[in-house]
Amino acid sequence: MTPDQARAFLRAGTRTAKVATLGRDGQPHVVPVWFVLDGDDVVFTTHEASVKGRALRRDPRVSLCVDDERPPYAFVTLHGTASITTDLDELRRWATAIGGRYMGADRADEFGRRNGVPGEPPFRVTPTAIVGRDAMAA
Repeated sequence: MTPDQARAFLRAGTRTAKVATLGRDGQPHVVPVWFVLDGDDVVFTTHEASVKGRALRRDPRVSLCVDDERPPYAFVTLHGTASITTDLDELRRWATAIGGRYMGADRADEFGRRNGVPGEPPFRVTPTAIVGRDAMAA
């Protein structure tokens, strides 16, 4: 995939990103998250005390995979570095955008209020590498 195709793939529909982090003992941890793109950056929220939240505060290196499980199959993987903000306005902005993507525009504000609260900060993943493949079974 070209960079434009990868961005279009990541923006399409309501696929989840599988976020991979490393635990304190080096054990990998993978969990799905709702996300949106901001340019090339991936933005998602999570509770600061969650396994991934604690892992990303300790070690900001992260990998994500988004896939299409329908034939002919496709995926985008992204490696990068996560940063965090505690700015409540930024949090509400991203929580609302994410809620709108996954729950629909009519429920965006509801999810923004529900998830845009202290303790649920947005993480911004700035990519260092992006690989995408489409039509895997074509």
